Amino acid sequence: MSIEWFDRVCGELQDQLESICEKYDQIGHMSIDRGAKHPRIEFYVETEDDERDYFCTLFFDPLNEEFYMETFDFEYEQTTRTILSDIEDIVDAIHESFHLYLNDVNEEDDEMDYEYVEEDSELFEEIDVEWETPEVTAFTYKDEVEVTYQFGVVQETGDGVLRRINRIRTEEDDIIKDETNFIFSKEEASTIIAMIASHMDSLSEFDL
Repeated sequence: MSIEWFDRVCGELQDQLESICEKYDQIGHMSIDRGAKHPRIEFYVETEDDERDYFCTLFFDPLNEEFYMETFDFEYEQTTRTILSDIEDIVDAIHESFHLYLNDVNEEDDEMDYEYVEEDSELFEEIDVEWETPEVTAFTYKDEVEVTYQFGVVQETGDGVLRRINRIRTEEDDIIKDETNFIFSKEEASTIIAMIASHMDSLSEFDL
């Protein structure tokens, strides 16, 4: 079991990523964790609050001496690996992940022009919400996936809040948490309920 290939790629990435594109050179960073069972390289940008916003994680399998990225396939309800066989594939995957991240950030910025907040952002954290229910589990799959919902009321406006939390356990036994908050008025609630109720028969259940 050797990580010589891991160390070589880490060294080459430091050089190649500097010229991957002008935007990455300005804000892109990488960190290396050699202590994990599967060593990894994480890529991130620093936010205005000096926090790290990760957009890509590259894992290394020492036994097979290969790099891979993990994604969750919601159709088959399982974590899948994408094997990256050489340095060119690795650089391309990181570059693509970086620009997908930038596109998501730009979309979130555009959405903030509306009077409601759909993503868990700093603005939402400043809203005073009284949670009327605990987290209610809506769906689980083995120990790999859990989806919960929670209902609350915005104290200032009286609007409703529906919080959805998606937790995914990776093969490294890490928990990936994705949180979404949807705010709606009382007038909207009845329409939302009616639309869902009238189209329940059109929905498909998870094939477990």
